[in-house]
Amino acid sequence: MTHQLTRPAARDERPRSVDAELRRRARAVIPGGMYGHQNASPLPPDYPQFMRAGRGARIWDVDGNEYVDLMCSYGPVVLGHHHPGVEEAAQAQAELADCQNGPAAVIVELAELLVATVQHADWAMFAKNGTDATTMCVTIARAQTSRERILVASGAYHGSAPWCTPRLAGVTAADRANIGHYTFNDLASVAGAIEAGPEPAAIVISPFKHDAGFDQELVDPGFARGVRELCDRVGAALVLDDVRCGFRLHLGSSWEPVGVMPDLSAWSKAIANGHPLAAVLGSDRFREGAKKVFVTGSFWFSAAAMAAGVATIRALRAEGAVEAMERMGIALRAGMLEQAAAAGIEVNYTGPPAMPYMTFAGDRNHVQASAFAAATMRSGAYLHPRHNWFVSAAMTEADLERALGATAAGFAAVHAP
Repeated sequence: MTHQLTRPAARDERPRSVDAELRRRARAVIPGGMYGHQNASPLPPDYPQFMRAGRGARIWDVDGNEYVDLMCSYGPVVLGHHHPGVEEAAQAQAELADCQNGPAAVIVELAELLVATVQHADWAMFAKNGTDATTMCVTIARAQTSRERILVASGAYHGSAPWCTPRLAGVTAADRANIGHYTFNDLASVAGAIEAGPEPAAIVISPFKHDAGFDQELVDPGFARGVRELCDRVGAALVLDDVRCGFRLHLGSSWEPVGVMPDLSAWSKAIANGHPLAAVLGSDRFREGAKKVFVTGSFWFSAAAMAAGVATIRALRAEGAVEAMERMGIALRAGMLEQAAAAGIEVNYTGPPAMPYMTFAGDRNHVQASAFAAATMRSGAYLHPRHNWFVSAAMTEADLERALGATAAGFAAVHAP
């Protein structure tokens, strides 16, 4: 399949008036006009800030412009937007009740389903966001081991709490006093980090390296096994941050295919197909630590999202979603690499098929990546110049063809003098 490179229009002719007015209003009532990872101001100027709708693998901004979605809400949408079975389950529970004086029965059903699905899990606890889950894992590990120090990979993202946020405004030295660092896929650096200070309560690690703006790096199975052995040797918890990857690479923990089981794992994003839900899964070894800590939230026990989680996990299995994402991700990679070669553009296309990212050789400050992303977006596919992308199980051949037509325009923008 060949996707011709075509020069994009000189400027974006699509409607933008509703988005522009919402931005104006937001600047008056929201600090900076928007905040966090969905703040569009660091993106190329043509990117919309506000979205209106999503169905399957397509999304629409507030001005009605349509895109093939290659960000999937930065990961939560795994089955496609507005999956009928998930939405029906959430709505049915919401019609009974959502936020109550005690959890609904579905919390037990969801915990049982997760324990049956994820090999290392003997128990489950629930929250709302990935930061909740990673912070709970760290807290449980400290409670269980009576230690304070936590080791994380340099450059890794584990959430926005003071102990792990990548931006230090408002963070004190005390917040980071018990954090040590190692290099991903470098076992000697993990051993060195252990030796450099008091014995750690936990080593926190992502299933693969997906630092923002850099080429991705799959885990070396020997490294994963080595980290497991080091944790066992020093009595630390191995915490797998599966918030971004969970249920996208494998229907279970993302390190099950390499034969390594964590003690604790953090989950969110895809486990409820866009409904607000996070989970901590753990082995019996850390059950007592989980019982000791006090962690809670007014909306952590809301039932509708848990019903969506049950429906999502069942649909992932019934619909072969992990295999579908891999298949479409492989096709997307093949098409884009063909386009890059035809244009004479050197790129690095890294990461697993369902969670790819592409960089341009010699691209300083993501100038080429931004030009590529902006032209791709103008041509009808939404991706990010500095964050890994996501393929959903809802992507069809028509979606793929449209996405590749858009990336062809993206390469033409980079190639154009």
